Amino acid sequence: MIAIEGIHKAFGANHVLRGVTFTVEAGEVVCLIGPSGSGKSTVLRCINGLERADSGSIRVAGQELGDATLPAIRRSVAMVFQRFNLFPHRTVLENVVEGPVHVLKEPRAEAEARGRDLLARVGMGDRADEFPMRLSGGQQQRVGIARALAMRPQAVLFDEPTSALDPERVGEVLQVMRSLAEEGMTMIVVTHEIAFAREVADRAIFMDGGTVVEQGAARAMLTDPQEPRTRLFLDRVLRPL
Repeated sequence: MIAIEGIHKAFGANHVLRGVTFTVEAGEVVCLIGPSGSGKSTVLRCINGLERADSGSIRVAGQELGDATLPAIRRSVAMVFQRFNLFPHRTVLENVVEGPVHVLKEPRAEAEARGRDLLARVGMGDRADEFPMRLSGGQQQRVGIARALAMRPQAVLFDEPTSALDPERVGEVLQVMRSLAEEGMTMIVVTHEIAFAREVADRAIFMDGGTVVEQGAARAMLTDPQEPRTRLFLDRVLRPL
């Protein structure tokens, strides 16, 4: 579904990605973990064309990412952001139907009916006519997931979707993501929720310093990592000083 081969990305003198390579199969859930600044979010932004890799290649559903293919790839790969990015002046339902109506050219009535179904699916069916400012962070993030699903994507990229939430709201978002995984949605998740990654992901990828240090079956790797750097990171995350 997604193939990343040797991508490099620098912002001035800061070499953020240094030859990152991995693949994601259709229906697979892959969690990217690692310390802040290791390049995890930049990988997602390169896949979705929000950043352009300096070298290497990215293929999505058989298409190589480039200027000509970017619009189609963005339609097939949705992204859920850390800070929600909802339009504050539009209702929850209007946020969800914006893409289907203006990008996919769906009839508004059809997009709104499907939007209400998606909001119900993420537990927000009764808030369709509210404005984002009246919602909690967890509720806004669930709307963000419904908005991503409204584009009928083949894969969803999650960029630390719970890091901006109060601890009490994290579980409601993870439950929605868990249900998507159970339904077979292809997902790449940048997260510090190690328990979620161990339970839900098929594979985990540990990044540090812009490189892939270790990758493997999530439960095995996150329980018994083979690389010393991965062990050190997990020790600090799971048993902080």
